[in-house]
Amino acid sequence: MNQKRIPCLSSHRKLFVGAASVAFAVLLPAAANAAMPAAVRAGTTTTYGVLAASTITNTGATTISGTAGGDIGLSPGTAVTGSASITRSGVSHITDTAASIAQTDLITAFNDLGVPAATQLSSADLAGRTLTPGTYNTAGGTLANSGTLTLNGGGDPSAVFIFRAASTLTTSTGSTMTLTNGAQACNVYWQVGSSATLGVNSTFIGHIYALTSITATTGARITGQLLARNGAVTLDTNTITNNACVAAVTTTTAASRTTTTVRGTATTVAGSTATTVPGSTETTVEGSGTQLPGTGINTLIWLVGVITIVGLALGIFRVRR
Repeated sequence: MNQKRIPCLSSHRKLFVGAASVAFAVLLPAAANAAMPAAVRAGTTTTYGVLAASTITNTGATTISGTAGGDIGLSPGTAVTGSASITRSGVSHITDTAASIAQTDLITAFNDLGVPAATQLSSADLAGRTLTPGTYNTAGGTLANSGTLTLNGGGDPSAVFIFRAASTLTTSTGSTMTLTNGAQACNVYWQVGSSATLGVNSTFIGHIYALTSITATTGARITGQLLARNGAVTLDTNTITNNACVAAVTTTTAASRTTTTVRGTATTVAGSTATTVPGSTETTVEGSGTQLPGTGINTLIWLVGVITIVGLALGIFRVRR
């Protein structure tokens, strides 16, 4: 008895399996990256601009504020020097229950930052680099910034950056850090195995979780937090801004015109939709109701969808033939 061969079915299966493999390879790391913010259990530490264990010492006019909180905490130590010249938007928790709980939460958050697999950088000095979301460390266990470090969010305002220094973190005088393409300071974390020192008149971005102590020298400006588990936090005429993440807000201005903006700029025309994220700009053209794919995870998902649909369509076409 003759058997009928259906070669197109085999081709269809190959196309489907190929498309599925691409989808799995692309979406798996993207999904892991997207879920990363929930991995850091910051607990009650989020409201503190400064949290120390032994002492807090301040020289000069220091300001601590931010939409996430401008609290100052100390536990189990009791000595705060120079507090009269600190201007804060939050509450001072000195050797109280709240500070003790925050120190316990700090241990949890510190340990969480050690979980993600890290990409090892070739040099401890981050100057001149533009880094995308991920976790980074160095072979020598130290991190430094002698110039300008740029963090590129890839169009994703929830993109997370984690830096791990097994020993020290040091930034040079006048060094800077810059956020681009949607990156937010609230999603930048620094796990320091011993102590951190921020240079004179330097600009620093992110939350420092130090095992021992943190020193912010004269004029250093921090967008984030200074949290020390076992040692002191030393301040000198600093500005510390602890801001919460900014989420997308949609505002409808007309029946066929919608603009969604997150601390960026959007340009729209009648019958179109535009979405922007911090530090980025999207522009749509007339008659377009669908945003063109940008960068980051959304682009990857879009590409996988196209590949899968084309593969299935070709398979079905060949089966019908």
